[in-house]
Amino acid sequence: MKPFSYERVSTPAQAAAAVARNPGARFIAGGTNLLDLMKLQIETPTHLVDVNGLKLDTIEATADGGLRLGALVRNSDLASDERVRRDYGVLSRALLSGASGQLRNKATTAGNLLQRTRCAYFYDTDQPCNKRQPGAGCSAIGGVTRQHAVIGASSACIATHPSDMAVAMRVLDASVETVRADGRARVIAIADFHRLPGTTPHVDTVLEPGELITAVTLPKPVGGTHIYRKVRDRASYAFALVSVAAIVQKDGSGRVAVGGVAHKPWRVEAAEAAMPQGAKAVAAALLAGAAPTDHNAFKLPLVERTLAAVLAQARTTS
Repeated sequence: MKPFSYERVSTPAQAAAAVARNPGARFIAGGTNLLDLMKLQIETPTHLVDVNGLKLDTIEATADGGLRLGALVRNSDLASDERVRRDYGVLSRALLSGASGQLRNKATTAGNLLQRTRCAYFYDTDQPCNKRQPGAGCSAIGGVTRQHAVIGASSACIATHPSDMAVAMRVLDASVETVRADGRARVIAIADFHRLPGTTPHVDTVLEPGELITAVTLPKPVGGTHIYRKVRDRASYAFALVSVAAIVQKDGSGRVAVGGVAHKPWRVEAAEAAMPQGAKAVAAALLAGAAPTDHNAFKLPLVERTLAAVLAQARTTS
């Protein structure tokens, strides 16, 4: 691990300004991803700004009947909150399917959204990687791609986003609240928060330099049956090959987002119109334009089968 300086701050605006004025600075809260990357020298921040003292760790009701989740709410606390379990069950289930109990006790709401890909080539510093070093090339292309993206990828990167929570947030139409380096606040729809790789795969989100997440807001509950189903190589502590977050209403309509297939949580709202017709129709619209490799082509039927299982479960529990 390379040397770095360290600073504690007392307000979100102070935190944002501290990172903005220090090239190479990063925020740190739970550190469950950043510290690992620092030990491997994939991330080499010269300055860390500790945001744990900002009192952003509460869950509050909003005026329109939703919930405002502080950026520092720990994953375990969020998953176990009575209101989240009752009204946003897909989020609670997604969180509990991720990582381990120990990591969920440290990981934060904002950090979960910002975690970086688990692509093996990104973690291997002996391999070229555009996400780690822009312009270096993508070792995954032409390599072993079983875990990689089947849609939304580019000639620069075929990595996937690792978060379970983010997939649930996408199906819930969450919003991300931030403070910029100049102190101005803004709200970003979760649909716009994560980026596809394009020619700049090292840029994961639309956040500006120094911009700090302060909260994630969930809109008023929509009811229905909430299901999160994760398909992985082992029963726990593994990232998704494919995951499906769904909210299904009694008439068969609903919402669906998919993880493990793209550089960001994948949702195509137009595909949801086909939900009463069944999983095959939804999957065809959801994955239109997919470009899998020989190693990960199995993900296309796996999405359809997982979605079929989710819809079947919804029919028996609604």
